[in-house]
Amino acid sequence: QVQLVESGGGLVQAGGSLRLSCAASGRTFSDFAMGWFRQAPGKERDVVATVSRSGSSTYYSDSVKGRFTISRDNAKNMVYLQMSSLKPEDTAVYYCAARSGLPYTNLRMYDYWGQGTQVTVSS
Repeated sequence: QVQLVESGGGLVQAGGSLRLSCAASGRTFSDFAMGWFRQAPGKERDVVATVSRSGSSTYYSDSVKGRFTISRDNAKNMVYLQMSSLKPEDTAVYYCAARSGLPYTNLRMYDYWGQGTQVTVSS
């Protein structure tokens, strides 16, 4: 089992920045690829970014590419999502997720999920 706890969400004005953090516990963190997903009201949960077990390979959705950065610190069992130039359409609940092995963009491939953290971007 892996337990994931997100933090860092909040209310920010458009153009601002936030850093989300996800603390993992329970198993060897470096065995897991990590992903950030988000779900806006009335919409499906979608991938935002993923990172490989070593951190050397990342993926970003087109909607956040160039504005968000995913990173991980395997020594601290942490994964981060640095969000910049935030837009109102970034408003959503953000979830981190873990899966053993390679990262995927399909949320159904992830076995472990955090409880989510709300990000609200005002215009």
